[in-house]
Amino acid sequence: MKQAIQQFLREEDGVSAIEYGLLAGLIAVAIVGTVTTVGTSLNTVFTTVSTKLAAIK
Repeated sequence: MKQAIQQFLREEDGVSAIEYGLLAGLIAVAIVGTVTTVGTSLNTVFTTVSTKLAAIK
């Protein structure tokens, strides 16, 4: 029993899985932030183009 507990405490697979999960979460947050910023910028560009096209008519 003592050996099983010591082996469990030395096990590092769970730690790696948690690290990968945190890394994936941080990447997801970065992607969402970037897409939001780019989306806002694109919306501004398309609004400007639409306004200028409407003024030409």
